[in-house]
Amino acid sequence: MHPLTFGIIGCGMMGQEHLRNIALIEGASVAAIFEPDAGMRAIAATLCPGAVFVDSLAEVVRHPAVTCLLIVSPNFMHFGQLEEIAAIRALPILCEKPLFTDPADAPRLAALRAAYPAPIWVAMEYRYMPPVAHLIQNAQAATGGIKMLTIREHRFPFLEKVGDWNRFNRNSGGTLVEKCCHFFDLMRLIAGCDPVRVMASGGQAANHLDERYQGEVPDIWDNAYVIVDFENGLRAMLELCMFAEGARYQEEISAIGPLGKIECLVPGPGRFWPAHLGPAPVPKVILSPRDPKGPRELDVPVDPALLAAGDHNGSTFYQHQGFARTVRGLQSPDVTLLDGWWAVAMGMAAQQSAATGQAVDLKTAPYRPV
Repeated sequence: MHPLTFGIIGCGMMGQEHLRNIALIEGASVAAIFEPDAGMRAIAATLCPGAVFVDSLAEVVRHPAVTCLLIVSPNFMHFGQLEEIAAIRALPILCEKPLFTDPADAPRLAALRAAYPAPIWVAMEYRYMPPVAHLIQNAQAATGGIKMLTIREHRFPFLEKVGDWNRFNRNSGGTLVEKCCHFFDLMRLIAGCDPVRVMASGGQAANHLDERYQGEVPDIWDNAYVIVDFENGLRAMLELCMFAEGARYQEEISAIGPLGKIECLVPGPGRFWPAHLGPAPVPKVILSPRDPKGPRELDVPVDPALLAAGDHNGSTFYQHQGFARTVRGLQSPDVTLLDGWWAVAMGMAAQQSAATGQAVDLKTAPYRPV
């Protein structure tokens, strides 16, 4: 079996989830880790006792045992690190979302995409949540052709990160880039074509207003509505609320067409579910045909071992399975640089629309993929 030996760049909260899931992948191991924060480094050392900790990205890339790379650093560092890797040694890369955070980086991304010779997979793990994957697989047949798509996420506020980098738009790209690029990726995947127009309204209503960092008040948004028009006429909407952690389900996705409706209900991380309420909710898919009428409800449970390995309903594991096949030459990346670019461009357009009160034409936006 082709060796799958990771070099890891960043081992904060999400990086540690990746480490737990890499441990579940047959033939995978971690050789080298670069994590500047001492506390995160100590936790990562307990998860990967055989890995060596180094002092720079370059040392990870040059480590002779490393055959692939995982980038899980703060958002604003992702693209510069991709360029740094490209200048040292072209290895297969799994890069956490978002791919970039500054609209001005789009031309440089085009150059990287044209020149990088190894596969780069952008981590859009929501595609692989079992109930979401079930909806994607069955949506066309259930609806007779999707005309309307709605994604609702009612969840907890942003968690604390090392250095509090995620409290400010300049670091994260803004909530509709940082948090919601997952959902824009899902919209484009389900639509099967590219978006043409984005309209949004959003803001900061409840979260982080009483926090101060070097005298600054966080400016990340905690709620939004976003409407996206696609080339094929499909309309999609995102409803985001990040002060609704009391809800039974965190994500609710519905697709509707002339034959009926299919929806999925996805609970949030099990570790946040109150123990006094009993077992955490089970993910569901609901089919509601127009004829004969009558919803059919299907439980889509997730392997408990995968739930224990992370906060994303097993999706990080399934993503790593696909990346492992890609590194071993058995498939191409499911989520390409182009896919990751589109997800960020849609988020940037949503941020711009909400800030200006104007719809954004993606055919002319300077940060759109080329």
